[in-house]
Amino acid sequence: MSRRVPLSALLPLLLITPSVWAQAVAPAPADPAAAVMPSPWGGSSGEFGYAAAHGNSTTDSLNGRVRLRYTDGDWIHSLDATALRSSSEYTNTNDDGSTTRERQTTAERYTGSVGSALQLGEHRQLTATGRYEHDDFATYDRLATFGIGYGTRLINADRFYLDAQVGPGVRRAHNSNEDRNETGLIGRGLFDLKYTVTDNTDLINTLLVESGEYNTYAQNDFGVQVSMNSHFALKAAWQMRHNSEVSDGDKKTDTLTTVNLVYTFK
Repeated sequence: MSRRVPLSALLPLLLITPSVWAQAVAPAPADPAAAVMPSPWGGSSGEFGYAAAHGNSTTDSLNGRVRLRYTDGDWIHSLDATALRSSSEYTNTNDDGSTTRERQTTAERYTGSVGSALQLGEHRQLTATGRYEHDDFATYDRLATFGIGYGTRLINADRFYLDAQVGPGVRRAHNSNEDRNETGLIGRGLFDLKYTVTDNTDLINTLLVESGEYNTYAQNDFGVQVSMNSHFALKAAWQMRHNSEVSDGDKKTDTLTTVNLVYTFK
């Protein structure tokens, strides 16, 4: 004998079934945070420049830079490497009166620095930085420094910011003219400034100062960078390097002007 099920008992089931089915087949919503999560390599870049002149005189100049940044939680790790090499040809007159064309290197410099920063809060960090430099045409042809410090943002505006790092360190340098090593404590300061002129044009300035008993070294890098798209930019830069103590016959200040193509990682 069949038993008839009352319609009132089926009505709740009919109302619930469509919503359950929709939840089962609907795709899971995408995680908004994952969709906009920036790359840990954000801020990394590389740049390259080359200049050549041929005719009555022949010169070649090559420079490049790699700037890597990696963010891991509250830590930011960095690596910077630069290279500069220039050469020229000249006419040499031999004892017998004949002439030959010879090439000589006029500039050769390589620098590298590594650092780590522990974020204490917004725009506040503890830093540790090591730097090495090799310059065949400087009084101090080999130089290594290590410093610790505290960093903070001094100015934070919509289009302009100024960051500063200060702290103690140690430096070991080789005086090529006197063939001796000099080791001593230093005070180190690093100041980064950026001003956004337009949506694709930035003014950038970085000042590094390392001052100790044997020498005070200052390096200022000023640049104008114009972005062509999200990755490529053109950069015109001027660098000043100053040593307070140099050997007789050496100039205390060197300058370098470059125009480079820059690629930025996003």
